[in-house]
Amino acid sequence: MKKDRILWADDEIDLLKSHVMFLEAKGYEVVCVNNGQDAVQVSSEEHFDIIFLDENMPGMSGLEALSMIKEKDTMVPVVMITKSEEENLMNQAIGKKIADYLIKPVNPNQILLSIKKNLNKKEIISSTTTDDYRSEFGRIGMQINDSFSYQDWMDVYKKLVYWELELEQTEHQMTDVLRMQKEEADSTFVKFIKKNYESWFTDANVDRPMLSHELFKKQLFPLLDKEESVFFIVFDNFRFDQWRIVWELLHNEFMIESEDMYSSILPTATQYARNAIFSGLMPLQIQKMFPQYWVEEEAEEGKNNFEEELIRTQIERYRKKYSFSYHKINDSSSCEKLIDEYSNYCQNQLNVVVFNFVDMLSHARTDSKMIRELASSEAAYRSLTKSWFQHSSVADFFHLLAEKKAKVMITTDHGTIKVDNAVKVVGDRNTNTNLRYKVGKNLDYNNKEVFAIKNPEKIGLPSPNVSSSYIFAGNKDFFAYPNNYNYYVSYFKDTFQHGGISLEEMFVPFVVLKSKR
Repeated sequence: MKKDRILWADDEIDLLKSHVMFLEAKGYEVVCVNNGQDAVQVSSEEHFDIIFLDENMPGMSGLEALSMIKEKDTMVPVVMITKSEEENLMNQAIGKKIADYLIKPVNPNQILLSIKKNLNKKEIISSTTTDDYRSEFGRIGMQINDSFSYQDWMDVYKKLVYWELELEQTEHQMTDVLRMQKEEADSTFVKFIKKNYESWFTDANVDRPMLSHELFKKQLFPLLDKEESVFFIVFDNFRFDQWRIVWELLHNEFMIESEDMYSSILPTATQYARNAIFSGLMPLQIQKMFPQYWVEEEAEEGKNNFEEELIRTQIERYRKKYSFSYHKINDSSSCEKLIDEYSNYCQNQLNVVVFNFVDMLSHARTDSKMIRELASSEAAYRSLTKSWFQHSSVADFFHLLAEKKAKVMITTDHGTIKVDNAVKVVGDRNTNTNLRYKVGKNLDYNNKEVFAIKNPEKIGLPSPNVSSSYIFAGNKDFFAYPNNYNYYVSYFKDTFQHGGISLEEMFVPFVVLKSKR
C-alpha cells in the first residue's frame, strides 16, 4: 500500500524527531528540510501529499515559501506552523489558501489530526456515514412499513432526503442501497395514496395535509395580516432535496423562520397545482366559477396564462385589501428587469414571483442530449440546479431581497421524479400528452399499474367529457402508447417527469426566510 508523503520544513527540525518518528510509526513517509528555499526546491522535484511549513525560518519565510509552492502546485495542502498569534499573520496565511494553521508548540496528535483532516477526511466521513446509515437502515424500513398518516410519510421523506444528501458526498455502495429503499418507500406511498387520497376531499374529519389550494389561506394570508410585506416566490418543479441544495447558497444572508411541507394536488402538474395555489380553489371550482381562466387539456393555448387574475380573485374573495404585483420570470433578462424595477413594487404588501428556470432545466434534460448527459443521475440533477441558481441572476435577486431586509416565502407547485419503467396505456387522440397522468374517455390500462379516478368530481377535478376519467402513474412508471412503444421507452426512460404519485412529486417545501441584515 502506497504511503502518504509528508514534507516538513522547520529550522528546528532536529528538535522534532520524536514527532517525525511518531508519524512514521503511523505509516507516513516524512521528508525533512530546515529552510524555505529547500522546501520550495524539494516540493518542485518530488510529489508530496501534504506540506508543513514553519512560518519563521531564516532567509525565506514560510509565507514566501507558501506562495512559491502554490504557484507550482495549487492543489497540495499546506499547513502553516508558527509561534505568532497575530491576527494579521493568520489573515495572510488564510488568504493564501492554507489547509490549516497551527500554533507552536505542537504535539504529535495535533499534527496527525491535521493530516487526517486534509488527507483522510473523505474516507473517514465515508466510513462514518456508511456506518450511521447502516444503523438507520432498519429503522427507516420499519418507519416505511408503519407509516399510516401523511405526517409519517413526510417524516420518512425528509429522512430519505437527509441520507441521500449525506451519502452523495462520498461515493460508495450504500448509495444503491438507499436508492432501493427510496423505491420501496415510493411504492408503499402509492398504496397509501390509493387508499386515502379520495377521503381527503370527501371526509371532513379525515387527517390530511395542507393542499395546494390552501397555501395562501393557511400560510401566506396570516403573514400579510400581521402587516408584513412578503415576497411569495414559486420555483416551478422544485423538490425538497433541491431546496436543501439551494439553501446552502442562501444561508449566509437569510435565516429560516419556518420550514415545512405541503402536498401538491393530483395531477402534480402546473396546470392543476399552480392554478390551485393562486386561485385558492380546486381545478373543478376554477372551471365553474371562472371558466374564462380555465383552459382545457386539449386546448393548444398556455394553461397558466391567467395566474395574476386568479391571485386577484382569491384576494377579493377573502375580502383582503392587499396591494400586490405579479411577475413571471422565464429567462435571465426578465429577472434582471425585475431587479432593476425593484423600487416600483417594493411597497406592495405582496409580490408574487414565479421562476420557471427549474422547469426549463427539467424539460431541457429530456429534449437536449447535452443536458441529459449533465443530469444523468439524481445527484447530477441537484448539482445542475445548484449551478443554475448560483450563476444566474436569480442569486442577484435574492441578494437584493436580503439587502432590503425582505420577508420571503419560497415554495413550488409540484416536484419531479426520474422515471424508468414504461406502462402501456391506450387513449383516443384527445387524450393529454403528459407521461405521468392521463385524462380522457375510454382509457384502456392495467388497473394494477395505475391509480384510476373514474369520478373526477370527487377529488375536485373537471371532466372534459361525461365519461372522462383520470389515471395516475406511481413509482418510477411512465405511460407509453403501444403503437410507438419502443420510441417512448428509449426516448423518455431515465428522464425527469411529473404529474403522478410519488413522495418527490407530491410532498414539496414551503419555507419562510428572514434577512440576517
